[in-house]
Amino acid sequence: MKLLLKLLVMATAFITAEGWAQQLTGQKSFVCNDDGTVTFNYKNDQAKTVLLDVQFAGRKEMQRDTATGLWTVTVGPAAPDMYPYCFIVDGVSVMDPENPQYFPNEGFKNSLLEIPSKTGTLAHDIKKVPHGRMEYIHYYSKSLGGTNNAVVYLPPNYMMDMQKKYPVFYLISGTTDTEEVYYKVGRVNYILDNLLADKAAKEMIIVLPYGNPNKLLPAKPEGNGMPQTRFGGDVFSKDLINDLMPYIEKNYRTINNRDHRAIGGFSRGGNQALFNGLSNLDKFSYLCSYSSFTSMDIPQVYDNAADTNKKIHLFWLGVGTDDFLYGNARDYMEFLDKKGIRSVKEYTNDKYGHTWMNAKYFLYKTLPLLFDKKAAEAAMKEAQPAPAATGKEQQFTPGVMARLFPKPIISPEYTEQGIIFRFKAPEAQKVELACEILPKPLPMEKDSDGVWNVTMTDFLFETFKYCFVVDGTQVADPSNMFLSPDRGFKYSIADNPQSPFNFASQGDIAHGRVGYDVERQEAWYMSPMPATPTMPAFIQLVPGEGDTMESWFKMGGADAIADRLMADGKTKPCVITTSSMEFMHQGGPQMPDFKIHTLRADDYPTWSLRRRALVGLLLRIGKEPAPSFPNFGGGGFGGGFGGPGNMDNGF
Repeated sequence: MKLLLKLLVMATAFITAEGWAQQLTGQKSFVCNDDGTVTFNYKNDQAKTVLLDVQFAGRKEMQRDTATGLWTVTVGPAAPDMYPYCFIVDGVSVMDPENPQYFPNEGFKNSLLEIPSKTGTLAHDIKKVPHGRMEYIHYYSKSLGGTNNAVVYLPPNYMMDMQKKYPVFYLISGTTDTEEVYYKVGRVNYILDNLLADKAAKEMIIVLPYGNPNKLLPAKPEGNGMPQTRFGGDVFSKDLINDLMPYIEKNYRTINNRDHRAIGGFSRGGNQALFNGLSNLDKFSYLCSYSSFTSMDIPQVYDNAADTNKKIHLFWLGVGTDDFLYGNARDYMEFLDKKGIRSVKEYTNDKYGHTWMNAKYFLYKTLPLLFDKKAAEAAMKEAQPAPAATGKEQQFTPGVMARLFPKPIISPEYTEQGIIFRFKAPEAQKVELACEILPKPLPMEKDSDGVWNVTMTDFLFETFKYCFVVDGTQVADPSNMFLSPDRGFKYSIADNPQSPFNFASQGDIAHGRVGYDVERQEAWYMSPMPATPTMPAFIQLVPGEGDTMESWFKMGGADAIADRLMADGKTKPCVITTSSMEFMHQGGPQMPDFKIHTLRADDYPTWSLRRRALVGLLLRIGKEPAPSFPNFGGGGFGGGFGGPGNMDNGF
């Protein structure tokens, strides 16, 4: 706690956020035209050249309208779907500052274009149907030696029957993707919501692991940044089987046998899913691979076809014929055929190859088959053999791998001397580091490789927003996967892993869970609850101008702060929300001791000060007498909070 107290009393007179907030132009960044084309707009008075880079059209030069100052271009037509895009400003990739939707990724920073379907028939459309809940979890991983994270989907009826248990689908994203991608880009929650509303799929819990936990380890990455292609003895596989699965089965109402577990994934996640599924057929009986393949050397699996076929209810493989992994995936399908192992095979040729359009389509095709033995068996019986090789199939060679995954740039890097920030821009004339806690940007120096760098020696244990200013243009750090979820420009987040309120440093402690309600635009956190029912403290965190419902947690670290202080015995169990909580006073049981503590982000100029204010509030709450536990008429505490009937979910 000495470090904590030191943080609380640090002088902050020189910390300023004046002029830091990004001002939006109010101009729509893209317009979907009636003919299927899309017009993009971008405001940047400093740029000399701007290109649009969008998945369905490649790179297109934009023209500047001298009257409006807007760079603009019209491309397409394109089919209704979701497409990543960015602007290339004087050679540097920039996210769209006007677009709130972005692609979560360890490296590239893209915004998301959504071309709506006029008929509302896309699998991922957000329809007026009951919606499930997305929960963000943290858990201590003995395999990792630190804290890992995942996202969990709970079906709409999860809270309706507290005795009902559910099957579980472990769904893994691809190389460089974060655990959020199957949610924010793959739209797994909306796809399943729609299928459930149509009674076309079984209710299930879906777990989205982080597929690259090596990035969370303190040691520097080695080699050239290429992803693993073999699994089993790696950290991810050990964590999945020995840490994540036990956590899920302890904290959620799950059916814990092989008939009620499925595993699947896209790209590298498909490789991970197949290898771990086939290596653990005592735990999984539904296996799905989307645009991937796996090792042809797994003991006791391929040379024992009769036993393997008996254990697998569904073995589903999908790939695009225009995917750069098509050759490898086709070879793997043919290998299975020769070994006598049954599998369903699906091909596309109209979704731009190795893309999330394919990933969503494959997910839509497989979800109705999971945990339905009759439907799965019918699909397996109708399966066709792999197409014959032509010799022209694309193959994922070491050369392709080196091109796609070059040696990574480490930024920010935390050292005893300071925080080193790096950004590669060989053609740039001037690059600066802009931080929310500094009065002016720091100039960066360029090395012989075209990498700009600067070392920041102050505020080593602060959490703050920053970006690079490249010849006058703000750019998020492409080497940092942590982005501040702002309404405008998305700043990168510097958060020292050794900070007491960073999950990485917290060790083996209990963690609460955060859920986001997209319809109400509310976030809810509940801390770990003691065995004996205790009335929690209620804290309302009001987002600031330009913040979103995620900001107090992803930028402000509200859940990490509460977890740490709870573990240290410095505060009481609490519910933290961005909701107004007005429903708490609309009928229901009388709660004379009920009190809402409120913090407003706009009362503090920086996130460092906002964090300190929350720490101070939680410490004060820890000294207050415990409020009396209200009488809920036998209903208990669970299910009463988190929005009407939308919170507990098993705490």
